[in-house]
Amino acid sequence: MNQNEELINRFYNCSKNKDFRAMQACYADNATFSDEVFVGLNAAQVKAMWEMLCIRGKDLTLEYRNVTASEKSGTAEWTAHYTFSSTGKKVVNHVKASFLFENGKIVKHTDTFSFYTWATQALGITGLLLGWMPSVKKKVRETAMKNLEKFMETK
Repeated sequence: MNQNEELINRFYNCSKNKDFRAMQACYADNATFSDEVFVGLNAAQVKAMWEMLCIRGKDLTLEYRNVTASEKSGTAEWTAHYTFSSTGKKVVNHVKASFLFENGKIVKHTDTFSFYTWATQALGITGLLLGWMPSVKKKVRETAMKNLEKFMETK
């Protein structure tokens, strides 16, 4: 296992244990993060996001697999199980992650998953009927960023 595969494994093992400080240490000071909900986060935001999710995700569990990495990039697959706090609905989210590395740290982290599948689970009938609409994705993104900003203000 090379250094970057070890970094990805450490990141997800820390996530499984909700050790957000150790997760944060995996990122470079200039890191960026994007997924279907959180788009274009800077290093401070991504570190705060993982802290927020670890603290608030009372029933969050995670499994990961298929970790591969080279000197510059890597990938992994992971599945999160949790209750979406806004609706109380159970979510099983299947995610594909890609990473770019510099100097033993993550500089770019991108997670991809089906927003519609997520919305159907997290939002219930609203997600089923409207989760495919750009306006729903926009509203979810805006709400998530407001929640992250509020969390960062209280730290």
